[in-house]
Formats: sequence, C-alpha cells, structure tokens
Amino acid sequence: MNYQDINADTIDRWVEAGWEWGKPISHETWLRAKAGVWDVLLTPTKPVPHAWFGNLKGKKLLGLASGGGQQMPVFAALGAQCTVLDYSPKQLESERAVARREGYDIRVLRGDMTKPLPFTDGEFDLIFHPVSNCYIREVKPVWRECFRVLKPGGFLLAGTDHYVNYIVGPDEKTIVNSLPFDPLSNPDQMKQLEKDDAGVQFSHSLEEQIGGQLEAGFILLDLYEDVNGEGWLHDLHIPTFLAMRSVKP
Repeated sequence: MNYQDINADTIDRWVEAGWEWGKPISHETWLRAKAGVWDVLLTPTKPVPHAWFGNLKGKKLLGLASGGGQQMPVFAALGAQCTVLDYSPKQLESERAVARREGYDIRVLRGDMTKPLPFTDGEFDLIFHPVSNCYIREVKPVWRECFRVLKPGGFLLAGTDHYVNYIVGPDEKTIVNSLPFDPLSNPDQMKQLEKDDAGVQFSHSLEEQIGGQLEAGFILLDLYEDVNGEGWLHDLHIPTFLAMRSVKP
C-alpha cells in the first residue's frame, strides 16, 4: 500500500470509532444554517470569519479533502453549488448521507489530492481546504492545482498544521524529533506514528505552506493562528495551526 491508501484506511477506522472530524452535522445544525446561523472550522477551535466567504449563493465551491458531512452541508444550505473531493470512503459516505437526509445536490468524488485534480481550469469560485495536507508529503503541487482550478478572483481558504506538533513527544513537554518530520525517510518517525495509529503524517514549513501559495501565484489576503484544542501546548496557548485566505488574481 502507498501512504495515501494507508491514510485512507486509518481515517476510515477513526470515523468508525467516532472521530471528531468524521461526525456529520445534525438536522438542527442544518436548519440553523438555512436560517443564516452557522460557523465552520478550518482549524481545531476558531470559526472562520464569515467575511472570508462573501455571498455563497450560486457560487461553485470545492471542498478539498473536506469530507465528513461537516462543512459542505452548511455551504449547500447557504446556496453554494458544492463539490467535495476526499480519499476516505467513510468521509464521503457521510457527505452522501447528509445530502440525502436534507435533500440537496452535491458532487461527491473520491480522489487523491497528490494527483492532478479532476477538474477543468477555472472551474471554482472558492476552495475550502481544512487541515489535511499534513497527510501528504509534497504540498506545493496542491497549491498549483488549487490555483489552476480557481477562477480569476477566486478564493482559497486553507487550514494547515504548524510543524510545532511534530517536534514534541506524546506529553508535548519535550522536544524529541528533528525537522522535517518525514516518516518515509525516517524509520523512527514511522514507528512513532504506527504506535499511535496516526497514519502517515508529515511536517511542512511556512515556506511550503505560505511560500508555496505565493509561488503558485496566489496573493495572501489574511491569516490567523489556532491552538490544538487540548493538551499541554493548548494549555500554554501555543499556536499550532494556521488558517489562510488567498486570492487568485
């Protein structure tokens, strides 16, 4: 199995075990979104500012690695024409289940974001990409593909993992790893992940996360940091995630 297939199997197991990011929204949450009361997350705890979206009615929106039935239903309730691409079958099942329950249309595709995206140039008005590129080794090709499939004036909203989480041990109080965290080239790091049933994860520098978007042609408009939501680093208010809003000129 390649590492992406390992990650898909791992996330499917997490979903079956009640993973926080694999629980679809309730009918009540859907109704609130229809009434204009909503929030979504790109990172663990801070809601994305509504101003980052603008008016979604009629907009073509891609949820990139955004399966699970959490964000896409909200965007559909707000009038967006939604497409979701994810590599976890369980996460895609949740998208279909919520769409059937609430009666909206959504295009659901299984795809590996390390490969060229199966979309035409300039197809989307907005890409919503919550934290997930920690599960891929190279992120710059993803930013280039996002740039390609967005219309001029289209927005990329991306949540990313800082490298801080990858240098510390399980108690988050000691530094145990060198960077980059790359289990494909470091067997000891792979053993750490296997012990924790954490799939295959990778650290990425700010040069890759921010610089990669700039190299692809994006203009960075706004950003904010976020914390883990639990654990020692969270208790110390140490930011470990980054959310960014960029535009294709």
